[in-house]
Amino acid sequence: MPKLSDTMTEGVVAKWNKKVGDKVKSGDILAEIETDKATMEFESYLDGTLLHIGVPQGQAVPVDALLAIFGKEGEDISKLLAESASAAPKAETTTEAPKAEAPKAQEQAQVAKAPAAAPAPAPTPAPVSTNGRIKASPLAKHLADEKGIDIARVRGSGPEGRITKADVEGFTGGGMSFAGPQVERFTEVAVSQMRKIIAKRLAESKFTAPHFYLTIELDMSRAMQVREAINASIAPDKISFNDMVIKAVAVALKQNPKVNSSWLGDRIRYNEHVHIGVAVAVEDGLLVPVVRFADGKPLRAIGAEVRDLAKKAKEKKLQPADWEGNTFTISNLGMFGIEEFTAIINPPDACILAIGGIMEKPVVKNGQIVAGHTMKVTLSCDHRVVDGATGATFLNTFKQMLEEPALMLGVGAI
Repeated sequence: MPKLSDTMTEGVVAKWNKKVGDKVKSGDILAEIETDKATMEFESYLDGTLLHIGVPQGQAVPVDALLAIFGKEGEDISKLLAESASAAPKAETTTEAPKAEAPKAQEQAQVAKAPAAAPAPAPTPAPVSTNGRIKASPLAKHLADEKGIDIARVRGSGPEGRITKADVEGFTGGGMSFAGPQVERFTEVAVSQMRKIIAKRLAESKFTAPHFYLTIELDMSRAMQVREAINASIAPDKISFNDMVIKAVAVALKQNPKVNSSWLGDRIRYNEHVHIGVAVAVEDGLLVPVVRFADGKPLRAIGAEVRDLAKKAKEKKLQPADWEGNTFTISNLGMFGIEEFTAIINPPDACILAIGGIMEKPVVKNGQIVAGHTMKVTLSCDHRVVDGATGATFLNTFKQMLEEPALMLGVGAI
């Protein structure tokens, strides 16, 4: 199992493109491997016959575990298999491991029914066949299941008391007590590699880095005017508020380099370059592709790059170069109507900025209460690296950039 990302500790074979006995040439796509960041194609670097598949499709194994064996057709591989089995860590070869790691292909809804030891008596029980099964059409059973109705309580109107769809649709409970048997439902799915690593890394961050939080409120009226004017001048291209936030953060970081930093245990790294990680929601969790040298890029370039990275993230096509090297991270939930939240620091960064939505509300201007548009942002800081005053200075610089965008928009900045 190859190590396909810097944080990968194990991988899942999402799909085998070859089967045992197939001839394989160097460069052929052997398999699709799901890492903690993306599903990546794995090319064979050998010519030969695929003699053995060591990892079933859908199963997770550690990096460097036996993935496959190539050789000449008919070659004896028993010695290799024995050596591989003896070299495998005991903790990873227990009989319980396969049960804990259910393949994705076997994800399914599971229904746990209430114990039938003492079912409540039904005044009008549905007729049963001689083998004890309830007489009901498949459609009636499916409809009852969807509605959460115990079909044993429905009286059938069909031949020999068979329960029909109409019987289920017309069922009102018949005045019976609600204390009868009910159905508890739940769905369990295997934890993806991405979700495992997200859980591990965020838990390590939260319980290792001493977080503290700084919140500030911005007047977004000027930013809204500038964005509208820019979009009118560059139509059909558009820039978003998120693009403006990224640019403002990048410029503020250049002016406050102590925030653009990392805790490395025995030393602190202050980054002179600005690589902004932008959290993107995908099906299995969050990915953080990186906009590199964001302080030197115009708004349109930032917007186009973020859209491209978000598309690749959702299609699981990101490559390691797309997600490595962040020096600061932004998490924006404003488009979901969230007014304010705190985010967990994304290692190795010292800070992450949580962006809330733009809210219309009464504000005081020049002693008068008027309609305004404000946005709250919260900076999560690693106190080992960033002090309160340092974080506050950065936030005020960021606030100035968005409240008067001309401060960050120089020549060629659009």
